[in-house]
Amino acid sequence: MIRASLTAICLALLLSYQCWAKPNEPKNKKPKQVIPAVECDVRAGKVNLPEFIVKCPPRCRETRQQVYGTGVFASISSICNAAIHSGVITNSGGKVIVRKMAGQNVYKGSNSNGVRSLSLPKWRESFVVSVGKPKKGVIYPSTLDYVPSRPTYVKTNQKETTMLPPTSTAPEPTTTTPEPTTTTTTTPTPTTASTTTPPPPTTKARPVVHKVREAGIHKQEPGSPVRRQPSSPVGAVQRPADSDRKIMDTANTKVESVDAWNPEAPPYELGFSVREQEPLRKAPEPVSQGNPDCKVDLAFLMDGSWSIGKRRFKIQKDFLTEVAQTINAGVAGPMMGIIQYGDDPVTEISLKTHSSSRELKAAIDKIVQKGGLSNVGKALHYINKHYFSDANGNRGGAPNVAVILVDGWPTDKVEEASRLARESGINIFFVTIEGPDDNEKQNLVEANFVDKAVCRTNGFFSLPVNSWFALRKAVQPLVKRVCDTDRLVCSKTCLNANDIAFVIDGSSSVGTGNFRTVLQFVANITREFEISDTDTRVGAVQYTYEQRLEFAFGQYNNKAELLNAIKRINYWSGGTSTGAAITYAAEQLFSKSKPNKRKIMIVITDGRSYDDVRAPALAVHRQGVIAYSIGIAWAAQDELEYIATDPDKEHSFFVDEFDNLYKFVPKIIHNICQEFNSQPRN
Repeated sequence: MIRASLTAICLALLLSYQCWAKPNEPKNKKPKQVIPAVECDVRAGKVNLPEFIVKCPPRCRETRQQVYGTGVFASISSICNAAIHSGVITNSGGKVIVRKMAGQNVYKGSNSNGVRSLSLPKWRESFVVSVGKPKKGVIYPSTLDYVPSRPTYVKTNQKETTMLPPTSTAPEPTTTTPEPTTTTTTTPTPTTASTTTPPPPTTKARPVVHKVREAGIHKQEPGSPVRRQPSSPVGAVQRPADSDRKIMDTANTKVESVDAWNPEAPPYELGFSVREQEPLRKAPEPVSQGNPDCKVDLAFLMDGSWSIGKRRFKIQKDFLTEVAQTINAGVAGPMMGIIQYGDDPVTEISLKTHSSSRELKAAIDKIVQKGGLSNVGKALHYINKHYFSDANGNRGGAPNVAVILVDGWPTDKVEEASRLARESGINIFFVTIEGPDDNEKQNLVEANFVDKAVCRTNGFFSLPVNSWFALRKAVQPLVKRVCDTDRLVCSKTCLNANDIAFVIDGSSSVGTGNFRTVLQFVANITREFEISDTDTRVGAVQYTYEQRLEFAFGQYNNKAELLNAIKRINYWSGGTSTGAAITYAAEQLFSKSKPNKRKIMIVITDGRSYDDVRAPALAVHRQGVIAYSIGIAWAAQDELEYIATDPDKEHSFFVDEFDNLYKFVPKIIHNICQEFNSQPRN
């Protein structure tokens, strides 16, 4: 009896202990992983950790943050868009593990999951992304250690001032500068992702005197300096011209800067902060070949209409002078010219006239106002036909940029002229000063003229300025944009400036299976180009003894439709008359090429031709066609060399088996681009 009682007591004590100990069990569980959130524009190189996990927000794809590479990405790439490109996350966002690795000698661009990655020849650091599910027992840092940015402003007493390369996003002004390799112990800098938020609009009383622009009608006397009363004291208007800058400061303290103005942006060689108002006029200008990171051919269209008045025309000249200093013009960097437009455009400074900011300043000071209307459309026709020419200093390998300064709005239509300019590869920017308010919009000759003119309507190519006295604040954001050559989408490139004709052997010796392999090879090459009626166009001819036009240039102006058309080509079977096929392609395809397109022919054959190939090949060479020959199995080497454009080794390829055709795709693309970049713009 006593033994049973003791047993019951022991059992009760044991149960009580278990109940008492149960609440403490969670202390033994592993800690929960805390995942830091990042914005779409955070680049891997800005995080000073070898491996980490982050959470990306939704809709990063729409931000078009730049990505370089495929699979393995350069560290200047956006983490989130690289993850979308790789398929690790969708556009809805998600968790991503990032692992750093050594730099690569080449990063291949591609289009995947709605994200276009760019090619890059070399970068010092890479990274890969994987699904954000940590392995068992692995805990990643819960906070991110960011690489500190270099100071915002350049000291004025430096002997040399280094220009910081511009980037597409304001919060990280040192994107393309070297990233530190040592680990910092400073407090991690929090991300300020997203693009700069435009300042809130300021309330500005509309002046009594308005500019009225109806086709050819001006209610203001020519040459009158009074057009709109600025928001400055009345007496300020009477001050001499050399005090303009002071008036700008004292009279407009409440005028905000242009949209997307970033007060933290680097000063780009000026040597003063945004609060200092006088540039280094007395400092000797160092001998410079120009900033090589901003190699653009830049034309400014300055408004010389009577509606501006003499004083505001001088402000415009001061603005152009400051741009010339900031952009660091030179033969190895940006070249800058000026057209003044009114009733008619006239070249004030050609691209090749002056090669330094000092020379440009002296030339700008001599410009005299022409007067007249604000015929922007006529000026755009002028630059498209006459200004960006070899005789005027156009370099061909540099993007063409036209920045239009307009007082309010144009007095003629711009849509057609700007479309032709864009198709010629000219990147159009608009700087509109004192644009129309709601009451004045009825006076516009063409509604939404900016959106109809610029290369993209995403705000990148347009800078509205509230007042002429705030124009100076547009210098920095404008310079950053025109130097961001990756975003100059109207520029012709090796991927968007071609008419490509595939001449495909459909003879009996090829066979159905190998023919499908050839079509896959054609599709792989086509996939690398930007396809549209104004970009690269593709046509195809299949031949045996006879020839058949499978589809013409411009028949399919969408890449997906074009790839489907290639897939649907039916194998013909027959003999091999390559010479006749080349002549047929010249007649059916290249005779319909656009004047500004590069003509490229890619002949694919597996045997010796029954007819002569030399005369037809020579004829298309004389027409300016760049010919590539791809030989397989029994193709004759001498015929491949006759077909190919010189030098043969860059345009003629041979492979033993059809299955190895894919190896030539990157080489052909590389050669096309290398050749394009070494020749003048068409």
